[in-house]
Amino acid sequence: MNIKKIITGLTLSMLLASGVASAADFNKGLEAAQSGDLKTALAEWTPLAEQGDSSAQYNVGLMYKNGWGVPENDKTAVKWYTLAAEQGNTKAQYNLGIMYDYGRGVPEHDKTAVKWYTKAAEQGHAPAQSNLGVMYAYGHGVPENDKTAVKWYTLAAEQGNTFAQYNLGVMYDNGRGVPENDKTAVKWYTKAAEQGDSDAQYNLGVIYDHGRGVPENDKTAVKWYTLAAEQGNTIAQYNLGIMYDHGRGVPENDKTAVKWYTVAAEQGHASAQFNLGLMYKNGLGVPENDKTAVKWFTKAAEQGHASAQLNLGFMYDNGEGVPENDKTAVKWFTKAAEQGHASAQGNLGFMYSNGKGVLTDTKRAYMWFNLGSYNGNEISGKNKDKVSKKMTPADISKAQDMSSRCLESNYMDC
Repeated sequence: MNIKKIITGLTLSMLLASGVASAADFNKGLEAAQSGDLKTALAEWTPLAEQGDSSAQYNVGLMYKNGWGVPENDKTAVKWYTLAAEQGNTKAQYNLGIMYDYGRGVPEHDKTAVKWYTKAAEQGHAPAQSNLGVMYAYGHGVPENDKTAVKWYTLAAEQGNTFAQYNLGVMYDNGRGVPENDKTAVKWYTKAAEQGDSDAQYNLGVIYDHGRGVPENDKTAVKWYTLAAEQGNTIAQYNLGIMYDHGRGVPENDKTAVKWYTVAAEQGHASAQFNLGLMYKNGLGVPENDKTAVKWFTKAAEQGHASAQLNLGFMYDNGEGVPENDKTAVKWFTKAAEQGHASAQGNLGFMYSNGKGVLTDTKRAYMWFNLGSYNGNEISGKNKDKVSKKMTPADISKAQDMSSRCLESNYMDC
């Protein structure tokens, strides 16, 4: 669960009003900005900024940062933010922290970012408090300190800051800076989720799915997965596919499962790609289509998904959706076998035993059958007994040594 930092969303609504004697001139600028006449706004505010009006300085900085009525210029934005920040302008302090945090208009410098976030945070600025929490959580610009991160997240979260609420949920969820507490994690995730935070919605889905800190409730899990999925959260889309695929919290619906697997698969989610391949292979929710199954198995397999690699090996072994090609089948069986996949190890043993895509090698066949049996594949055990009848005791001893070396090297020396 990643901790999130706010990058300020700059809009015209963030422009400040002024309470100084030059308020009439300032308000002319504000009215011009609100009507869309940004050049006039800049012309009204710049003299005031030059005279030291911190609200005008902040607004001029904001206009240069966003290219409102003037060419975008981060360095000039930093100049005006700094002048305003040094007068105690909270929003300028926060925005200046952002500039140093991300190296915009100045060299990236975490310590200076922390300095300005702290000044704004101490004045009660919730986004600054939230970002300061992140700096302490990751040790950026300050020594890492989860307790201090929790302090700042809590202050921001209690003001309704969505990112802080989510991050505070993460801290309680993982016992960082506070004792692990699922119920409190749920509390903060819920507050953030109700404000539309997709990561909080996804995390709540997982929590209700598994009954952590709340009674297990598949329907509620589906509710939160759906809200997150509709915002593009890839893992939520995949999990929602699972729920429809298995009829958990919703009536079983293969077509809807395919819909969500597809959306997640197109975003590169390997397990969704594999499951989508299975749906096309078996004609569940879509017409059976081996070529499309191969497409999705391949995408997942290339990301290292062991079950996809095994199934892709089967497709090449049997010529389903692709021309039969034993060498390519061996390639994919090997990749899955070297990840410890028991069925792939058994199939690779079969390929060596029968000389399919490789030269016949009974010792290597025995090795893979032996490993597959060790990892729980019953057929591998039977095939090991069969191939051992064709081997000398010395060959069996050698194959067993090969098995041990392969396993001890974590499949790096097989």
